[in-house]
Amino acid sequence: MPLRVRAAVLHHAPVARPYAETRPLTIEAIELDPPGPDEVLVKIAGAGLCHSDLSVINGDRIRPVPVALGHEASGVVEELGPGVTDLKRGDHVVMSFVPTCGGCAPCREGRGALCEPGNAANGRGTLLSGAKRIRCDGVEVSHHSGVSAFGEYAVISRRSIVRIDPDIPLVEAALFGCAVMTGVGAVVNTCRVQMGQSVAVVGLGGVGLSALIGAVASGAGRVVAVDLSQDKLRIARELGATDAFLASDPDAVAAIRDATDGGVDYALEMAGSVKAFDTAYRITRRGGTTATAGLANPNHSFTLPPVGLVGEERVVRGSYMGSCVPARDIPRYIAMYRQGRLPVDKLMTGTLTLDQINEGFDRLDRGEAIRQVIAM
Repeated sequence: MPLRVRAAVLHHAPVARPYAETRPLTIEAIELDPPGPDEVLVKIAGAGLCHSDLSVINGDRIRPVPVALGHEASGVVEELGPGVTDLKRGDHVVMSFVPTCGGCAPCREGRGALCEPGNAANGRGTLLSGAKRIRCDGVEVSHHSGVSAFGEYAVISRRSIVRIDPDIPLVEAALFGCAVMTGVGAVVNTCRVQMGQSVAVVGLGGVGLSALIGAVASGAGRVVAVDLSQDKLRIARELGATDAFLASDPDAVAAIRDATDGGVDYALEMAGSVKAFDTAYRITRRGGTTATAGLANPNHSFTLPPVGLVGEERVVRGSYMGSCVPARDIPRYIAMYRQGRLPVDKLMTGTLTLDQINEGFDRLDRGEAIRQVIAM
């Protein structure tokens, strides 16, 4: 029998701001079909508001609508579909926003973030199996990134689920499904930052500050924070940044290069902005690496002079999902959190109810929040 639950559904996009007035997400009674083969019914405990959700609402990322949004989440296993034998009811879990099939070429290479069937399913708004398990008033509703966490329950592919120890608070655990995995992973996996090297993070949202604490935990000698918000720069210093610069300062690039003796070894762009990427590129030293994990509007582009890549031996690279293997990396990052090396709890702006979700996205859009989590 289908399960009737409350969830946040986006029926069309883009939607004009402010969202508190236009109400892009409506809280509706949806029907969830039982989990199919290799699928799991999860009772959602916490779901973070992320720019990847906001980019669907504002039209930067096109996804099939209607769609039940939400991709950064934690929860408790409620029911197992046929073939799921390695989980049990009551297990605490974190979801990954790219299901990993385990059999395609990227998965075989240990690059689960690039899983071909997983990313194709996300683009279609289906689970990894190709199925849609959500209906609203008899109409099929798309899954968002295989998770659809802005609801009381979700049916999710087993390949999107990582079991975690039950002693970590579930609301905080939600952040490991996107912000921490993406930000820390960009430092540890994509860039492989070594002790004593210099790192700059441009854009201090949940992912950017996760990258910053990842750089601190990796032993970076200089950790440079760059943002438009003085409040976020203050938080960055509290989290271990050695230097902080206001991005709107016209002399910021020159000041950063001067402070770091010609630029940093690694500059990470986390704002999803071409202007932020330009800043990151310009503060990277000769022979250094500029990496981006920010998802800019796909119609935007950045002009790069090839002579600089050659003459300065520059590296420019992308980082998706922190180049993580979720089943390997999420437990590692949670262990570092429990040891006090990744203060993920300090990234929490606060908790919301499901009915406050549109107001929460307004705060995220205005840059007033780091990570707001819907506590179910």
